[in-house]
Amino acid sequence: MMSAKERAMDFRDRHLVITGGAGALGTALVEALVHAGAVCHVPCIDEAEARRFRLREHKHVVLSVTGSLTDEKTVAGLYASVTPLWASIHLAGGFAAAPLRNTDTATLRQQIDMNLVSCLLCCRAAVSAMMRQPAGGGSGGRIVNVAARPGLEWRSGAGMAAYAASKAAVAALTVALAEEVAKDDILVNAVAPSIMDTPANRSAMPKADYSLWPKVEEVAATILFLASPENRVTRGAIVPVYGKS
Repeated sequence: MMSAKERAMDFRDRHLVITGGAGALGTALVEALVHAGAVCHVPCIDEAEARRFRLREHKHVVLSVTGSLTDEKTVAGLYASVTPLWASIHLAGGFAAAPLRNTDTATLRQQIDMNLVSCLLCCRAAVSAMMRQPAGGGSGGRIVNVAARPGLEWRSGAGMAAYAASKAAVAALTVALAEEVAKDDILVNAVAPSIMDTPANRSAMPKADYSLWPKVEEVAATILFLASPENRVTRGAIVPVYGKS
């Protein structure tokens, strides 16, 4: 017999899209989701990323090489292949740090494309897919985006203004869309991590106190709840996941 906690996180027969699913946070999340019975659709930008994904052979993982998620046709094709869609989780994005005086328009546009445009296009495609599903037969769903601490606490974005602005836009998109689709039983939320404990971040900041950083498994647990059937009322939330930092 399943415990109450196991029943709460029961994703059996539910299909989810996880963009950025092959990254450090994505791998932790996909691992938790397949353990809960979900079928995870993970788009990769290229074959090299797909080969690096250690869960690529799991029977509940559907891997695809899509290219950039800033292309409307690519995103539309991805979501057309996932039926029925229960949840869409958008981890894909990018980071650039530089004082604004050294930030050119190419970097600004890159940050907007990677963080805002990809998220917006995936949100739009997910909403369309969820609303196409027959009423009473799996209608509704969950969307979870990823903002960032500098997108909420703007002063902490000093030295990375383009990134902070693009993540602030993701937060605004999340709240506006949550209000827009609540009546359709689609609950939209986001998490806002601080620096997460990943091999890449440890390599970039070797003198940091890693014990203060949130672990990817901890951030994944928050996303798991927001995307779960157990979440019945939370919408329009930008949940800080800062650890002890």
